[in-house]
Amino acid sequence: MRQFVSFIIKEAKHILRDRRTMLILFGLPVVLMLLFGFAITNDVKDVRTVIVTSQMDHQTRQAVDRLAASEYFIITATVSSPREAELLLRHQRADLAVVFGKDFASKKSGVQLMVDTSDPNMAQQWTAYAQSILSTPNTPSTPNIKLLYNPRMKSAYNFVPAIMGMLLLLICAMMTSVSIVREKERGTMEVLLVSPVRPLMIIIAKAVPYLLQAFLILVIILVMSATVLEVPLAGSVGWIIVVSLIYILLALSLGLLISSVAQTQFVALLVSAMVLLLPTVMLSGMLFPIESMPQVLQWISAVMPPRYYIQVMRKLMIMGVGIREVLPEVCILCGMTLLLLLVALKKFNKRLDS
Repeated sequence: MRQFVSFIIKEAKHILRDRRTMLILFGLPVVLMLLFGFAITNDVKDVRTVIVTSQMDHQTRQAVDRLAASEYFIITATVSSPREAELLLRHQRADLAVVFGKDFASKKSGVQLMVDTSDPNMAQQWTAYAQSILSTPNTPSTPNIKLLYNPRMKSAYNFVPAIMGMLLLLICAMMTSVSIVREKERGTMEVLLVSPVRPLMIIIAKAVPYLLQAFLILVIILVMSATVLEVPLAGSVGWIIVVSLIYILLALSLGLLISSVAQTQFVALLVSAMVLLLPTVMLSGMLFPIESMPQVLQWISAVMPPRYYIQVMRKLMIMGVGIREVLPEVCILCGMTLLLLLVALKKFNKRLDS
């Protein structure tokens, strides 16, 4: 046991002495949290809006004031014809044009929206927000909208669980695989294997420091989400940590599997990036809804561990549900962890025997 602890201390010291590794481990989560929390966002805000009307009567003025009073739209110009508004949209001087008909004051209708749809997703959001604001209040035809879980419609509520899934997988798998492959490149792995400690204990000892660091990264992300990004932890923090530890073990198992295939650190990094980074970003539901993907890509996403972890975190953190509501996803993560661990250990032992 003393030798096992010595191996853990040795690996931890090696990580702490490597400034580049420490920068990746602790700098990357902070940078990504700030980027996705403040810079990379799909929130509707400051949409440049043109008003098209031939007469500014009382009803039209009220509708325009409601648009201007919201935080979503900025009235940049008022023109008298749709043709002028279209020219402003074409020259990228406006994003949205609201065309009021001549009978708007009497019929409370006759409103047309002209939208720059070069970005279809944002155009849909602009249209929905404008229609909601322009709807006449306190009438039976106007629905009473209640926004659950994310009343301010902040994109950080969506990105924080996704960043957790991406970072924990990348850091644990990539760093573990590179750490083991580094020993092979330097020829020190054979020296370690002839030591009194069993090979399996050596691998576990090399993974333990990354497990502890991944837990520390998890704590940093949770603290930043609650304080800096103002994303509340509505669910049980205990269950969030338990599920995250299962996911970290899965990532470490995947890193061990990659290390048994890769011969060099460059190959390990390349495999980690190709197998983990792109599929995680594109197919896990991090940026794009899985339901909107083609059926083939939905089948591929079904074998992506981040998909289930992100779903669990969104339900636990944002919705505040109990563990029973996420049991199917947790069971899938446990099954994937066990399968990856068994395959990785079997492949690694076979490699040692050969």
